Amino acid sequence: MRAIILSIGDELVLGQTVDTNSAWLSQQLAAVGFAVAAHLTVADDQRAIEQAIEESVGRCDVLLISGGIGPTEDDLTRQALAAVMNVPLELDERWLAQLRKFFDRLGRSMPEGNKIQAMIPRGTTMIFNHAGTAAGIDATYVSGDQKTVCRVFVMPGVPKEMKSMFTRDVLPHARQMGGGAVILSRTLHTFGSGESAVAEKIGPQMMRGRNPSVGTTVSGGVVSVRINSSFGSHDEAARELASTEAACRAALGDLVYGADDETLQEVVGRKLIEGMPGRTVATAESCTGGLLAKMLTDKPGSSAYFDRGFVTYANAAKEDLLDVPGPLLAEHGAVSEPVVRAMAEGVLRNTGAYYALAISGVAGPGGGTPQKPVGTVCIALATDRGSTQPQVTVRTFNFPGDREMIRDRSAKMALTMLRFHVLGKDLPF
Repeated sequence: MRAIILSIGDELVLGQTVDTNSAWLSQQLAAVGFAVAAHLTVADDQRAIEQAIEESVGRCDVLLISGGIGPTEDDLTRQALAAVMNVPLELDERWLAQLRKFFDRLGRSMPEGNKIQAMIPRGTTMIFNHAGTAAGIDATYVSGDQKTVCRVFVMPGVPKEMKSMFTRDVLPHARQMGGGAVILSRTLHTFGSGESAVAEKIGPQMMRGRNPSVGTTVSGGVVSVRINSSFGSHDEAARELASTEAACRAALGDLVYGADDETLQEVVGRKLIEGMPGRTVATAESCTGGLLAKMLTDKPGSSAYFDRGFVTYANAAKEDLLDVPGPLLAEHGAVSEPVVRAMAEGVLRNTGAYYALAISGVAGPGGGTPQKPVGTVCIALATDRGSTQPQVTVRTFNFPGDREMIRDRSAKMALTMLRFHVLGKDLPF
């Protein structure tokens, strides 16, 4: 079964809003055996919407449309669908009654303009919206020669409303039409090794034509391994997915920090809680300006493992807050292993944290030298050993990219150093 996803809205075409609906719908359809042939995006223009519908219905079994069914003048999806089907719009009295009740609950009179939301093409079925006022439409397009038949579902553009309507009212039909075939997916995430190095480790799994298929993508320095398992039944797809995932994990080992929606900071936080409860981490940041502390506190419950953070951007701040010796700064410079070591040790002295992470680097675009070019970043991890000297690991990295990329990779590398330390292992790169 083939599907096309059509998103409507000027804000999408102009790039003012990111179309997250299409990605989510693709995932849902794949899970019930649909191959998505295309994602289309058109503006709030009736003729453009008509053309997109006309071109799509002959190429797929199911067309999913989101957006353009509000009450304003630029909401034209229902009109476009009616024109393509060559039928008039008709009033659905049931939904009109629901609309009036909706406004009654708000203590307001329904604007006359909202009446259009109770209009649907003749011969179609209205889909109740339990989260808003934009009712959906369930239609079957049949060409004049009856050679083309396509099921069309129109849903709201608001993601929350769309997801609710799809799950409750559209997915059951899609599952039945899919005939039981499924595509199950898993994404494994790594950080620290390049895409080519990751691909080399899992080489046999990436052979073209293999099912499950395996491929790699890169975003924000994270190299992700995407596995898609397409089989005739859910059980078979799940079994083969698990087998390929196990093979990829075996090849990559501890490079894999998480799967699917898991973030590096989420995984590190969980490891801290699970590993040695009560052991907290504090940070000292220069070039990252608090980004590392922000990542560590992204998830609720981070107070269980995060103590505090120092943003010591200026050399004077490093001296005043972390007791970094002035002569050390003068001799080696702020971006150096001796200074970042002193920053981490200063964190331990001035807090009750067990772990200290310190970062100092040249994020650019200026400030680089031949000896320390833009992208040079020093990171230290210090661990409190009680009455003995702290154990300190210091590394210098050269990160590519612009200022934002360098700062982002620096914070992620600090998290990675902490993750491997908690695992009791050395960095594998």
